[in-house]
Amino acid sequence: MLGSFGSSREETEDPSASHHNQIQQLPTGGFPSSATHMRQLLISCAELISRSDFAAAHRLSAILSANSSSPYGDSTERLVHQFTKALSLRLANTVPATATSNIPFPTSNVTLLESDENFLHSSYLTLNQVTPFIRFGHLTANQAILEAVEGRPAVHILDFNVMHGVQWPPLMQAMAERYPPPTLRITGTGHDADLLRRTGNHLSKFALSLGLRFHFHPLLLSPDDDDPAAAVPLLPDETLAVNLELYLHKLLKDRDKTRLFLLKIKAMNPRVVTVVEREANHNHPIFLQRFIEAVDHYTAVFDSLEATLPAGQPGADGGGAAVVRAGDH
Repeated sequence: MLGSFGSSREETEDPSASHHNQIQQLPTGGFPSSATHMRQLLISCAELISRSDFAAAHRLSAILSANSSSPYGDSTERLVHQFTKALSLRLANTVPATATSNIPFPTSNVTLLESDENFLHSSYLTLNQVTPFIRFGHLTANQAILEAVEGRPAVHILDFNVMHGVQWPPLMQAMAERYPPPTLRITGTGHDADLLRRTGNHLSKFALSLGLRFHFHPLLLSPDDDDPAAAVPLLPDETLAVNLELYLHKLLKDRDKTRLFLLKIKAMNPRVVTVVEREANHNHPIFLQRFIEAVDHYTAVFDSLEATLPAGQPGADGGGAAVVRAGDH
């Protein structure tokens, strides 16, 4: 049961001591029944955080990290590694300053990896190569766009959070094969000006090799931008397609903001709007429920990832990191 890890038989028993006694019984070689036990302990740690029992949560996260956590291991070990890092970050950001002196947070490479954008971007590209999840969404959205704009002489694609633009070369090639080929303009939004520049250069060179008339318009957005659609330049002779790949879930914490954003998109009168999202509820208002949803979702993803990136293979650590963050790019 979810609550059994923190419950006590007597009211006078210290819950955190109960947690500590139970987790110290773990053998150093790992969990006896890896996947099930791992899930229970991760959820127990999240439950402790949700109850503000930070000292016990820290002890449990340290045990998890030491016993069954590795970026190079099997799917269970990689999952524990990523979620233990996430829980450590949650603890570091949640514990009041007056309480941190008694909690020795691990000095891991969590901060380094979070700030290393090059690592994240290369991991994302690796994930796109070794799994079908990202490409399937791209190809499905591309097909819908190609059908919607068929016969139109000028096409404008508004891509929210374009990242590396890996979605667009297949669509550009398909458009170049049409006669006559349309002109294509892509407005790509993002929060990294350098990445937008590199993405635009890459797509422009590819379009030149195809002989496709193409223009890339980078649109740098601030994290607190309330109306990103307002800054999009629209031309009257263009057919507009709006691409929302793993984007809308970021707005769901503010329902009014989501509704306003969708109304703005509708007012732009696009020919087609493509939406790609995970089949998971990662926006539950309660942290513990949100965490359980994420663990269950990524357990299946990491299991499938092991088929193409088995334990110990180069890139296994980057693939795992990209799996967890690919939807938050």
